[in-house]
Amino acid sequence: MTLPKRPLGTSGLAITTVGLGAWAIGGEWAFGWGPQDDADSIATIRRATELGINWIDTAAIYGLGHSEEVLGRALAALPAGQRPMVFTKCGIVADPDKPRRAPRTNLRPESIRRECELSLRRLGVERIDLYQFHTPDASGTAVEDSWSEMMRLIAEGKVRAGGVSNFDVALLERCERLRHVDSLQPPFSMIRRGAAADVIPWCAAHATGVIVYSPMQAGLLTDRASAERFGALAATDWRRQQGALAEEFRPPRLERNLALRDALRPIADRHGVPVAAVAIAWTLAWPGVSGAIVGARAPEQIDGWIEGASVTLSPADLREIVAALERTGAGRGPLHPSETAAT
Repeated sequence: MTLPKRPLGTSGLAITTVGLGAWAIGGEWAFGWGPQDDADSIATIRRATELGINWIDTAAIYGLGHSEEVLGRALAALPAGQRPMVFTKCGIVADPDKPRRAPRTNLRPESIRRECELSLRRLGVERIDLYQFHTPDASGTAVEDSWSEMMRLIAEGKVRAGGVSNFDVALLERCERLRHVDSLQPPFSMIRRGAAADVIPWCAAHATGVIVYSPMQAGLLTDRASAERFGALAATDWRRQQGALAEEFRPPRLERNLALRDALRPIADRHGVPVAAVAIAWTLAWPGVSGAIVGARAPEQIDGWIEGASVTLSPADLREIVAALERTGAGRGPLHPSETAAT
């Protein structure tokens, strides 16, 4: 299967418009998705490569390193020419003795280097294709000190391209003064649209690639989404916990979100694809977006969204989605790709 590719900014990386997200592959931890079988995870990674996906996004914190370990095993079993690029992240550190406790954010240079070395070992690679700061620092470290360490890792050949995740424009600009930011990873979906108001336009203006995460809003914008399904999630699934994001899975937001999902079905039917593919294609329609990270826990789940890589929504489709967003009141943020203006 041949999937379309886009450049990741000026990094030199050409990525398929969808990549496999390996958060759930980490299994159970403070912000896990519940129990996960490693054999299923490896089969999922294999299916992604068979379908032409050329990058996988993970993080050291997912399963306290377990996601990277499983990905490393999957990579070792693939012929060299079939191995996808590996994108991983650092900066969120858990207490190994208390894995259920919320992890802390740490972008101190020494911590970044230590995490990088551990990730290289778990993944079984000599160089990380894209290394990203997972979230802004909370340890009191200046971002300039953190980004300087990223620059050193790139100069040493341990990292090919450097990016950030969940950074605002102010932090992006501070990093950019030292070295170009190759990529940004913001949350972005029809429900969570805030990135389109600031960071995505900034990236488009500065030739920084954008790989959005959670385009289906953790399963809400899929055909299988239902109040009953979410009510039956494992107790350890983060969507059952407290927090702003988990509120999207509870009334009254849940009803609004499911009404939006229902409004997408006629568009999906016209294109002959699942609703999930429309949700992904919508994020890819915004200027500046290079690709979308989409999670899966089993091979067949990829089959349910892979077509989102190739669907092109028409102007009429986009207007219909705007009307659905206004009618249902789901989410917040800009409504149409034309609202993105370079800043």
